Amino acid sequence: MLRRAPWCLLGLVLAAAPLAEARAELFSWVDDDGVYHLTTRAPNANYRPYQGEDAEGFGGEQPLVVVVQGGQERVLYPVDVTRFDAILREAAEHYRLPFAFLKAVVKVESNFNPRAHSHAHAKGLMQLIDATAADMDVEDPFDPRENIFGGARYLRILANKFDGNMALTAAAYNAGPERVEKLGRVPNFRETQRYVRRVLQMYRHYRRAEQKR
Repeated sequence: MLRRAPWCLLGLVLAAAPLAEARAELFSWVDDDGVYHLTTRAPNANYRPYQGEDAEGFGGEQPLVVVVQGGQERVLYPVDVTRFDAILREAAEHYRLPFAFLKAVVKVESNFNPRAHSHAHAKGLMQLIDATAADMDVEDPFDPRENIFGGARYLRILANKFDGNMALTAAAYNAGPERVEKLGRVPNFRETQRYVRRVLQMYRHYRRAEQKR
């Protein structure tokens, strides 16, 4: 459960962690928990590095092409899932949110891409729409620190509204608090149901990883 905390203004934040150094040739796969992994050794013959010249990846990394069932190709992007941990930890502590929960929302919303921009005009790591960004005092939604703190502040407000229930908090972040409050449960929307499952799945994964530290 999430702990209640007062609605407070943004505090000072530490500098973001430095970008990871460029890696050698990378390959990727998704495990049974839906977790994205990278390795310098291809796990099987269906994985190969991307050869495109003009493709843009995360943090300068080139995307990868994976051959999936039926011979179709998928373009995947290497992601450093720890790149924003310093900011996430500070925001989680500031707003009394579980670090693993906040990180799970970032993972599901933007896959740790600070330049993410959806068709619905949601922006940045936690995909803030302009109205929410303005309400949370976020001037630049593509600034990782501003965006994460703004998104964490909004999660804190939702957590207070839903008595710390993670499923309802995640559902409200995705579908809006009015719908969730009216129903008293996760709405029966396919997107929202899938969203909540993914957030809780990734929360459990990051919590286990924290316990092993």
